[in-house]
Amino acid sequence: MKQTNALLLLVSLLALSITPALSQPLGIFEGHGDVGTGVKPGSATFIPSTGQYVITGAGYNVWGDHDEFQYVWKKIKGDFILYTRAEFLGTWVNYHRKVGWMVRKSLDGNSAHVNAVEHGDGLTSLQFRRSAGAQTEEHKLKMTQANILQLERKGNQYIMRAAIYGDTFQTDTLSGVDLGDEVYVGLFVGSHNSDVLETGVFSNVSISVPFKGESDQRTQMTLGSNLELLEVASGQRQTIYKVPYSIQAPNWTPDGKSLIFNDAKGLIYNYDLASNKPVQVNTGSVTTNNNDHVLSFDGKMLGLSSFVRDLGGSIIYTVPIGGGTPKQITPKGPSYLHGWSPDGKDLVFCGERNGEFDIYKVPAAGGKEIRLTDVKGLDDGPEYTPDGKYIYFNSVRSGLMQIWRMKPDGSGQEQVTDDGLNNWFAHISPDGKWFVYLSFLPEETPAGIHPPYKHVYIRLLPIDGKGKPKVLAYVYGGQGSINTPSWSPDGKRIAFVSNSDMGSK
Repeated sequence: MKQTNALLLLVSLLALSITPALSQPLGIFEGHGDVGTGVKPGSATFIPSTGQYVITGAGYNVWGDHDEFQYVWKKIKGDFILYTRAEFLGTWVNYHRKVGWMVRKSLDGNSAHVNAVEHGDGLTSLQFRRSAGAQTEEHKLKMTQANILQLERKGNQYIMRAAIYGDTFQTDTLSGVDLGDEVYVGLFVGSHNSDVLETGVFSNVSISVPFKGESDQRTQMTLGSNLELLEVASGQRQTIYKVPYSIQAPNWTPDGKSLIFNDAKGLIYNYDLASNKPVQVNTGSVTTNNNDHVLSFDGKMLGLSSFVRDLGGSIIYTVPIGGGTPKQITPKGPSYLHGWSPDGKDLVFCGERNGEFDIYKVPAAGGKEIRLTDVKGLDDGPEYTPDGKYIYFNSVRSGLMQIWRMKPDGSGQEQVTDDGLNNWFAHISPDGKWFVYLSFLPEETPAGIHPPYKHVYIRLLPIDGKGKPKVLAYVYGGQGSINTPSWSPDGKRIAFVSNSDMGSK
């Protein structure tokens, strides 16, 4: 990994200021220090401005019947999902140097453990010691050079997911290692050389506590939420707002100053990016809003989808962006708003009529709705391109959920994506050259639903769908993460929501 001289200097200065201490808090972790005996002192630091952890460690190895390495840890009970982007700093001395996630029964050098690790030569593996002092075992993944490492505990299983940034995960599952309910979890660096220090840099670090049980479309959204900004060019993620309840579907205002989102109670908020404070938007008596809300291209109007039982479900309304009395647009439901035409004249939505979900268009001022799709099966998520030439949508008509597009009158319907994942909600970049979309795993989620609390990808493709999709973010979320347009007006970032049970320790 190439690093600038400035970063190397910063790491050196930070390392000089740190004294290893197993009880010293660091970022989201409770302590850090060297594991093993007689280990050359390592160090660790957290850089708040970037959210990175820089960890330096020595030690003979993480292998055999005991380990020596630098560890940054916290104690946690129950299930969890550990995620990071991990890189080595500098050229390697020993190709067995290691960076990764580790789960340990204790801080003793010979403790039972499970780790997801990348080696200096690119070997990517799931390693484990079944009991104290036992020999370490290993599952080698078929891939090498992984820098995205995720380790999940789910009941009595440990699931490693690894990728080279931009690619989808490869997965390995381990059962039969009992570390107890409360364990140490954390990041580690080992040099495979008692006399040499090696350094790892860990970005986008998160520890999530998942939903208890299997979620589906009926699951009430009760977990906590991280409102995140993602830099498209680099993949760097920043959590700007965290709450222990559900917020959903951030829209970025065209002036770049705010995000609009809803909470699980149905209220709409304007989140000011300068002050980092949300303020409720006045939507009058329309207070059961879901996560299908859309801004007009000029940023003056907000479209809402709000539940009205007597009218059949979700009904579309429009209201000035600053709040006011909403105007009802659709006479019946369910009607889920997803797109506004660039000229401001039309809205496009997913509507259920006579037992079929199709794409409809309706004047933004109200009027007769026009059916644009009529193929059997779910069509959803319509959104205009900025030039108004196409409406992108997702459809299950080919078996899996895939991205399609059509002309604004419904003609020329053509499939854009064609892979083994279930793809939802194409959001077009402001310059009209790209789209991001949400991908669910078929082994977790049937094609016709998009539930919360799943492993999903946010992916990027050129507007014509040609080329290999790039994974921008590996997310625990789904429903409510990125239902509606959320590009920044300069096209450099997107906003989304990831989830965790923040009431758990």
